Amino acid sequence: MPTVDRLIAGVPVRMYQPGLLPVIVYVHGGGFVLGDLDTHDAQVRRLAAATAATVVAVDYRRAPEHPWPAAVDDAVSVVASIAADGTPVAVAGDSAGGLVAALTALRLRGKVSLLAQLLVCPNADPTLRMPSIAEKGHGWLLDVDELRRWISMWLPDPAMRGSAAVSPLVADLSGLPPAVVVTAEHDPLRDEGDAYASRLIDVGVPVVHRCEAGLVHNFPTLRNASPAAAAAEDRFLADVAALLRAR
Repeated sequence: MPTVDRLIAGVPVRMYQPGLLPVIVYVHGGGFVLGDLDTHDAQVRRLAAATAATVVAVDYRRAPEHPWPAAVDDAVSVVASIAADGTPVAVAGDSAGGLVAALTALRLRGKVSLLAQLLVCPNADPTLRMPSIAEKGHGWLLDVDELRRWISMWLPDPAMRGSAAVSPLVADLSGLPPAVVVTAEHDPLRDEGDAYASRLIDVGVPVVHRCEAGLVHNFPTLRNASPAAAAAEDRFLADVAALLRAR
């Protein structure tokens, strides 16, 4: 699959099969402090192949050197630049990248007509107060103590973590684009991802939502080791392709 590394609006990106439409802007996970274009390369390639779209992976600035709102600013700049000439654009992301993607959709509401938001195991509540945090916070791949440390780097001011500026669970979600939101049974972030999907539905946003039984946080990374994870990612990719075709 052809790729091109370049800058868009001054932000480093990697473009997969450039020239195809629509364009999906992908924001990788990593707790706001880890991850890059290479850590998520295989996952993004599968998304591009399944959708026959151009996927633009964003190498956004990360904490602690660059706390909020740097990552959101970078994603917003990339999406707005691509969409400036009317190019159809969707946003996507996993884990922390799922939150950045959702916040990007909120920031651009009324300015850019996004096709969709495509989220895997999103971190939708920076306060980490949902029941699954305690239920699944240890021993299920994503450790909540590490997650709290990463969030404290990204959002050093605790008062910010429950604000509408950074939490989709308290923001006004009306007018956001249709969504695919997939969570996992044994993910500490399960409940907040489920709650985000429910809040979107409550305000009339079309949502395809599935909580994958028996799986852990960001299960697509385990595709080669787990047939169940591979099947779940295939379902997500099929849902994404169907939504984009409908749009």
